[in-house]
Amino acid sequence: MANKTPPDSTRRSERSRRAIYDAALALVGEVGYNKLTIEGIAARAGVGKQTIYRWWPSKAAVLLDAFTQDVEGYEAGMPDTGDLAADLKFVLRASVDEFADEKWQAPYRALAVAGANDAELSARFVERLLEPGIQVYVKRMRAAQERGEIGADVDVRVATEMVLGPFTQRWLMRTGELTYAYVDTLVDLALAGLRPRA
Repeated sequence: MANKTPPDSTRRSERSRRAIYDAALALVGEVGYNKLTIEGIAARAGVGKQTIYRWWPSKAAVLLDAFTQDVEGYEAGMPDTGDLAADLKFVLRASVDEFADEKWQAPYRALAVAGANDAELSARFVERLLEPGIQVYVKRMRAAQERGEIGADVDVRVATEMVLGPFTQRWLMRTGELTYAYVDTLVDLALAGLRPRA
């Protein structure tokens, strides 16, 4: 009698996990966060809801893992051409395009709203996605500071938040359109206050 190889439970688990991620991201775009349910995710993914509850305590936790599954830690960083303004504008213009993507918007907005009422979720979102991104800007600002492009007394973390804060606020609260012209102006205004004093 031929030996049968037992099913690979790791592979099956990974397929299920991927199906759950895909289902969560698709459904939050279709029905919104308030109507997103574990039952709905399970049905779309073709798994039992007990499978989801075995891995995650809530729909917010599922969505966070789904949204950050492919984040690789920002190893590429930000370009450093020696021109801080040009580099910031280049990256923020790319961010304008990303933030306009409907598939990206729904989960990000949902997590922002859920995080406002869930300190633990918010902390995990910051740790896994926001903080690594912020550190890319901080590192680039520090390099510019070392070359004398911005003042030696500037707190580069605060300087980074001066650039990213208005961008995020405009997008999240829909106070205005995110455009290349907007981010170019944002960079120019921020750097005008950060340049070394004569």
